[in-house]
Amino acid sequence: MNLVIDFGNTRIKVAIFRGTEQTQLFVYENQEKFLAEIKTISAGISSCIISSVSTNIDELGQFLSSIVCLPFTSTTPIPIKNLYESGSTLGSDRLAAAVGANAIFKNQNVLNIDTGTCIKFNFINKQNEFVGGSIAPGLQMRLNALHHFTARLPQLEAPASFDKLIGKNTEESLLSGALTNAILETDAVINAYRQEVGELKIILSGGNTDFFAGRLKNSIFARPNLVLEGLNSILIHNVTR
Repeated sequence: MNLVIDFGNTRIKVAIFRGTEQTQLFVYENQEKFLAEIKTISAGISSCIISSVSTNIDELGQFLSSIVCLPFTSTTPIPIKNLYESGSTLGSDRLAAAVGANAIFKNQNVLNIDTGTCIKFNFINKQNEFVGGSIAPGLQMRLNALHHFTARLPQLEAPASFDKLIGKNTEESLLSGALTNAILETDAVINAYRQEVGELKIILSGGNTDFFAGRLKNSIFARPNLVLEGLNSILIHNVTR
């Protein structure tokens, strides 16, 4: 049994895998709740991997002292080739998602769109190489910025049901600008990739997968927990070396 822990910018996700099959998933909004439950969750675990874009991994080892945990860093061996030019600043979540995407579509061009705090485009070519991509503000980040950098625009939350193009009041206009425009932008990026590389598989992941999946015109595969799947593949790759 494998334990996979991912400290993201917003949430902590913990999954248990039996081989490549995810059997349990736990999501925490804060570290205190995670620390209170992790020893119970980790009972019976043989291998563990920890990834973080928000917390010092070294500080977490003491809470899993009974398990050999692999910290996922820029130097951890992975089952694909990493062509990213600034590997030390590459987010572990992006690289893990790339590994997960490649595991699903080996020897094919794949674009993973991670719709979390940021919208991250991760491109893996048909030579099984992570090439790079782009990072854009996520849905809530766009709304936060509109409020923060203006004097009178209100703070809004991103509703799951919004689908209007034309906002008929200030609130709707803000939501259209942040949310609807993000969908149009994402479709345009997908089309640009297809013009650049040809045939392309699209995998959506991250916390806003459902929002994007129901609105994009392009055909996609939805794997909300792709980062966890990729981390498990990396763990298996290292344990069996």
